Amino acid sequence: MDWNYYDTFITVAADCPVETGTKPPDKKDGKTKPGIEFELITNHPYGYTQKELLYEVHIRHKNIPEAELAERGDQIRDEFYMKPQPCLRASMLPKKYGWGIHFNAKGQIAIVPVESPDYRRFVEGAYGNVKLLAAMRNKRR
Repeated sequence: MDWNYYDTFITVAADCPVETGTKPPDKKDGKTKPGIEFELITNHPYGYTQKELLYEVHIRHKNIPEAELAERGDQIRDEFYMKPQPCLRASMLPKKYGWGIHFNAKGQIAIVPVESPDYRRFVEGAYGNVKLLAAMRNKRR
């Protein structure tokens, strides 16, 4: 199963509550999942595919120690990928924090703030054959 999108742009949710791309806040006891996603993507634009990002967020959010990863890494990875995982259309980055998500031809990810000219160009189709998908809404109608 291919977990990745290619040449795709996920727009912010129609009911996104912010008008500018906003950094997700941390919790008292550490980072949230959207905070980890934000940090990884902004520090490594086009460095992760969706599949790689979801796994990296999982191990960081669960605070799995390096020693355990060295010892049981394959088992942990296999267990993670056996369970269905929500795609980035369900991420809080485009749903709540105002970030569009671009997947290049290799499936690698970068985020684009909703207020930026780049975001507007993606939505208007200026980048050729990039498919547009909307993030999932925050609330059902």
